[in-house]
Amino acid sequence: MTIETERLLLRPWQDADAEDLYKYASNPEVGPIAGWPPHQSVEESRNVIRDVFSGQECYAICLKSDKTPIGAVELKLNGHTDMTKRDDECELGYWLGRPFWGQGIMPEAAAELLRRGFEDLNMSKIWCGYYDGNEKSKRVQEKLGFRYQWTTRDLDVPLMHETRTGHVNGMTREEWIWEKMYRAAKKVQNGRKISDYVDAGGVAAAILSGSGHIYTGVCVDTCSTLGICAERNAIFNMLTNGEQEIDRVIAIMPDGKSGPPCGACRELMVQLMPETYKDIRIMLDYESESVVTLGELTPRWWI
Repeated sequence: MTIETERLLLRPWQDADAEDLYKYASNPEVGPIAGWPPHQSVEESRNVIRDVFSGQECYAICLKSDKTPIGAVELKLNGHTDMTKRDDECELGYWLGRPFWGQGIMPEAAAELLRRGFEDLNMSKIWCGYYDGNEKSKRVQEKLGFRYQWTTRDLDVPLMHETRTGHVNGMTREEWIWEKMYRAAKKVQNGRKISDYVDAGGVAAAILSGSGHIYTGVCVDTCSTLGICAERNAIFNMLTNGEQEIDRVIAIMPDGKSGPPCGACRELMVQLMPETYKDIRIMLDYESESVVTLGELTPRWWI
């Protein structure tokens, strides 16, 4: 199976990729920091393709413009990872050739594997780790939204015949959904002055509909009562596209933090879903993962 992103093709490894793999995996800056020694020959790279990169969810990372491997990304399923023994959990692993560092390629590839893991494979949690000192891997995991779990000292690294300090991060399906919504809202925020009378984008919101689609909107502030909150703007976007069921809501303030919807936005949600509005989930504080239901915020409706 081949998976496409904006710039990349993710496809299974083939024996014919051995020379390309050796080209990047022989660089001493690539493997050792991830826990494996540089490849010593094309034949060794070919054996790695056959014996290591043969996992069900292991993909060669290729640029669409070239289609030759420049790295690898994998969801290591139960039986192929020591981070979990559950069939609904897996581990994300990755590496990238030195010439392609700093271009956002790995976050792009890994983000698509997270989507596949949570949406296509129905994973409940995905784990990921890095060794002390591997700041690039750490930053990738932070960009993806992974959250710290634990640190292990004197961890055996058998391929390097040494011990290291290892850090483990994790992400649940719930966290991944909120992360997607947060990023969608941040993408459209763009606070700006439209005219002497109108500002827009100070606050941005994302709505997850009942079908799983994310709709966004920004606040529009005017010198009269013609403005609108970001949450209602996102809801109207959802309605315009033919949907009417709200699953969850997040609003991002100018400082990047999240906050609850105002009374008018809550009232609209209640009127849209009078029988089930209490189940709508609201992100109060993204940093502390504080989530409440609309029923908790609005326990009694005036009607």
